[in-house]
Amino acid sequence: MLILEHLWIIPLLPLLGAAANGIFGARWPRSAVNAVALGSTGLSFLASLEVGREFASLSANQIPWLRSYFTWIEAGRLRADFALQVDQLTLIMLLVVTGVGWLIHLYSIGYMEDDTGYRRFFSYLNLFMFFMLVLVLAANYLVLFVGWEGVGLCSYLLIGFWFLRKTATDAGNKAFWVNRVGDFGFLLGLFLLFRQFGTLDFASIFRDSAAMPVETAGHGVLTAITLLLLAGATGKSAQLPLYVWLPDAMEGPTPVSALIHAATMVAAGVYMVARSHVLFIQAPLAMFTVAAIGCATALFAATIALVQTDIKRTLAYSTISQLGYMFLACGVGAFGAGIFHLMTHAFFKALLFLGAGSVIHAIDGEQDMRRMGGLRKSVPWTYGTMLVATLAISGTPGFSGFFSKEEILLAARSGPYANSAIYALGVFTTGLTALYMFRLLFMTFHGAPRFDPKKTHVHESPRVMLAPLAVLAALALAGGWWAAPHLIGGLNYFDNFVKPVFAGGETSSSTEPYTASGQLLATVFGPPVLAAFVGFLLAWWLYIRNPQMPGRLAESLRAPYRLLAGKYFID
Repeated sequence: MLILEHLWIIPLLPLLGAAANGIFGARWPRSAVNAVALGSTGLSFLASLEVGREFASLSANQIPWLRSYFTWIEAGRLRADFALQVDQLTLIMLLVVTGVGWLIHLYSIGYMEDDTGYRRFFSYLNLFMFFMLVLVLAANYLVLFVGWEGVGLCSYLLIGFWFLRKTATDAGNKAFWVNRVGDFGFLLGLFLLFRQFGTLDFASIFRDSAAMPVETAGHGVLTAITLLLLAGATGKSAQLPLYVWLPDAMEGPTPVSALIHAATMVAAGVYMVARSHVLFIQAPLAMFTVAAIGCATALFAATIALVQTDIKRTLAYSTISQLGYMFLACGVGAFGAGIFHLMTHAFFKALLFLGAGSVIHAIDGEQDMRRMGGLRKSVPWTYGTMLVATLAISGTPGFSGFFSKEEILLAARSGPYANSAIYALGVFTTGLTALYMFRLLFMTFHGAPRFDPKKTHVHESPRVMLAPLAVLAALALAGGWWAAPHLIGGLNYFDNFVKPVFAGGETSSSTEPYTASGQLLATVFGPPVLAAFVGFLLAWWLYIRNPQMPGRLAESLRAPYRLLAGKYFID
């Protein structure tokens, strides 16, 4: 139990990497900076794998594995230890953060090669990894809050990384202040938690709250606490109305978008809601609010993505929409499905952002899809991996996104908190997702080039950038197959793995098992898949078959187009 006894090693490694590069990196060659940055995060990933191996040998009464290292704060009744824990949910998050994080670090070596802030960039990335690992390992809300605020700080530093650009510094400030709004609610929720339970430890709070009556009347202390916690999650995970910072965050380098604003940090709100599921289950009003906000955000962001022309901003609104699906899952009681989609989304959305970075790298920094086109043969590896990610996010059968989205929508249709309106809107949004994602793919890679080939030297990215794309493409394809046996009457292995964490609440849509080949066909050709297929056909007809049609539609439907292009004039 070497690593389980010393869990602090996992976050400490990237912290040491951040400090070493931050203090000494200016005097080191780049090879040394690379070795420190990749070595510290790589060792953290290996330590997480070792935790998984040791965790598998634990008995049920040893889970969660908790270690308190020292008393951090003691004042009056308040006692907060620096305590870390591991359970099934923590283990999933550890592997996602360290595994995907390491691949993005590797990609950054090629992407940031010519940047004068190279050392500073890797120092910030390592620091972010430290705070994110503290967040997911925390055994109480106070340690979680330290990681929560730390990733917010690193987000500010990385969004405004190119600080000589006013747009970048403005975007960093915007992210910082919008998140402070949500975090104000989060802090009030923590104060109320301590007032009610006299502690901030997960185990004590969840044990005592589970013994309280369900607040079916729609008011009470647990309802107030969960709504305040939701305010924090809404800011961190870019849900309505606090989503406005995330699209502007694309001013940061593309690897930042992939790591922080696709795979890890923005998922912190979903993780916190899932971790606090015992509190939310006792407050049905809060559950419905989570589902309603998630559903509205998913639909809202998907409509805006339909008319974006910047490749990274299209993916930013896509991220907001997919985070909405995760909130929808938690709100209908499918916490396991929400975490499942968090994991699969980390694979395919990190791949999409890194693929977009490869495209930008290939055509000399251009991000406007209207000035792309015809890149498919020039950058075949980038195209192939982005095609896999597009199929995954669209919910194509066999790809990772299909399994996680299907679990979410099945729970919305027939789970313990089912809601037919939320289900219908979720299916409709699936069609919009396929439409805007294949629009991005067709505008970028297909058709005639819309740039001057004589002035633009199109080139494939170096191997150090392509290798992470290939690994993420494999994960985007196969990362959802844990749930595949469920389609033919077997186990959903992911749901079965995380089920002990969510004891007392539904984790997924397992209330409606698949028992026959007829049910399998009904799923593979069910409403979500059919909606995605219609979205694909519409994108093909508009951007391949009739490429002049989108311009004509924008002209004839000027008012709706201006509304979407202006992002509903909320921002």
